[in-house]
Amino acid sequence: MTHLSALGQSVWIDFLSRESIREGHLQHLIDEDSVVGATSNPTIFQKAMTAGNAYDEQLRKEAGRGSNVRETFWSLAERDIKDACDLFREVWDGGAGRDGYVSLEVDPGLAYDTLATYREAIRLHKVVDRPNLMVKIPATKPGLAAIEDVVAKGHSINVTLIFSLQRYADVAESYVRGIERLVAAGGDPSTVASVASFFISRIDTEADRRLDEIEGKLAIANAKLAYQHYKRAFTGERWEYLAGKGATPQRVLWASTSTKNPDYMDTMYVEELIGADTVNTMPEETIRDFQDHGKPAPRLEQGVAQAQRLLGELATAGVDYDDLTDTLEREGVEKFSASFNELLQALGEKQAALA
Repeated sequence: MTHLSALGQSVWIDFLSRESIREGHLQHLIDEDSVVGATSNPTIFQKAMTAGNAYDEQLRKEAGRGSNVRETFWSLAERDIKDACDLFREVWDGGAGRDGYVSLEVDPGLAYDTLATYREAIRLHKVVDRPNLMVKIPATKPGLAAIEDVVAKGHSINVTLIFSLQRYADVAESYVRGIERLVAAGGDPSTVASVASFFISRIDTEADRRLDEIEGKLAIANAKLAYQHYKRAFTGERWEYLAGKGATPQRVLWASTSTKNPDYMDTMYVEELIGADTVNTMPEETIRDFQDHGKPAPRLEQGVAQAQRLLGELATAGVDYDDLTDTLEREGVEKFSASFNELLQALGEKQAALA
């Protein structure tokens, strides 16, 4: 993935497990595949924690302490995230805090509660206690205020589940306002980093369901227009003042970049979205596919006018863009909440069996 690094894009791995951390696999990805960060979410933890026996010893200890299943999950997750942050610390130190981040998501059940999300994000930053932790907050409307407040307290955030261009504009504004408040309070913005995570393949899955003619086109068009907004949001007098104080732009991150439709090229959401100052977080399979037959070139700023046209044509074709993106946001929160609840149930059963 050195080709992507050379083009200004950071590659993060969209997976985390105790096995990968402790048995050297994650280190191998850092050393051999130029992976410079990691993202996790409830679905990823569900897959990691319910397979194999890497967590059994700690599960027994937590059972012995009388921890309930929710406390047990956080204890397991926090241990993994601390260890992963330590593995990526060298990357973080070497890049002056540009990369080397590991993301941990707040309880998805809090997605519509601003205060609870804020408190949970602050708690996670405190308990993990690593400068290269990013806490993930979903980009729901109630999440926007929590994002601003957490940034204003000097903490790094990964804003997740972004689908629409308007919501992305709101997210960027929340970040800038948080940085402004931090600077006004005498804080150091150079210690804060953030990414805005666009979920790519899910947009095409939903758009394709609604309209055959746009198959495989909307997600990439949406991302290209988001990048244009990123460039506008982090230039100009307002931003230059903050940059002068040490603030760094909130980069866009492409998530959900494995293709779900077997008819689509497996590297489509990597090749079409290569651009400077962006991040692509990929499952390992997508990294391997791109290593094998990907064609690196800076395509993110190509076809912007066509992307704009495509969005204009949606309404004519009877597809409501706002309804589509609202549906995806709601379903995204529901999916992560369901994964989290299934994970808690499976952990409870596993803990009971071990005890």
